Amino acid sequence: MAVEERAPGGAEHVEIVEVGPRDGLQNEDTVLSVEDRIELIDRAVDAGVRRIEAVSFVNPRRVPQMAGAEEVMAGVHRAPGVSHIGLVLNRRGLERAVDARVSEVNVAVPATDGFCVRNQGCTVDGMLDVLAAIDADLAGTGIPLSVTVSTAFGCPFDGEVAPERVVEVVRRIAETGAVEIALADTIGVGVPRQVAGLLEAVGRVAEGRTLRCHFHNTRNTGYANALAAVDAGVRVLDSSLGGFGGCPFAPAATGNIATEDLLYMVHRSGLHTGVDLAAAAALGAWMGERLDKQPPAYLGRAGGFPG
Repeated sequence: MAVEERAPGGAEHVEIVEVGPRDGLQNEDTVLSVEDRIELIDRAVDAGVRRIEAVSFVNPRRVPQMAGAEEVMAGVHRAPGVSHIGLVLNRRGLERAVDARVSEVNVAVPATDGFCVRNQGCTVDGMLDVLAAIDADLAGTGIPLSVTVSTAFGCPFDGEVAPERVVEVVRRIAETGAVEIALADTIGVGVPRQVAGLLEAVGRVAEGRTLRCHFHNTRNTGYANALAAVDAGVRVLDSSLGGFGGCPFAPAATGNIATEDLLYMVHRSGLHTGVDLAAAAALGAWMGERLDKQPPAYLGRAGGFPG
């Protein structure tokens, strides 16, 4: 799933994984239609996104915003080189994802029992067992597996999360066929030094897997954390158009870092993403119109520089 390390012209490449269609929408009161979600995904691809978290195969009674995953996957344009990611939390979700022809499966494994029980109905050890079963079921399908370690920087129920705990979860994940492991600051409590230290620690047990980071800006540290991750060598970052997002099972969890704001920071830092800044900002504004909310992102209000 990794892209070239350097873009044409020599700039280092940072891959953006657009999570707006899933993580960006799952906590919103307004439920977008299947048609709007398809348009969001296709327009993100048109803007240059090459990996996009398109759908979640979860129980629609628990997360009604994610209903119609199969219809969304049936309607999106399948462009060469574009990966449509489906989030799954159990083997039934995996069956649906495979049948819907997702490009990639992502499984979330919390670092804490408090969050795992409330969000996924089992302990962390239980979810690691589920992951192992999903990994076995994926064998022979040709669909790559990525795993996100949620609450890696702090938990709304269990509080501080020891780095050793995250390292142990990553070590267990590295026993599977996962090709990429993401560290997620689900409730936006992390700070840059914590990011750097945790990445160094998990890197020793990740067995060469690509490391990715997923930040929320709940306490206004998300962009600083993203830059700290880049400085630590991470070249894959999650973000959400407009800065929408949050988790319905994490109290007071607000939006993901905004794709357009992240692009501005990354591009001005001399790095390449292949994603068009103006198109991303316009799409964030489009999401705001559909959700009847002011996007948390700043770029759409201030504009790029120079103008």
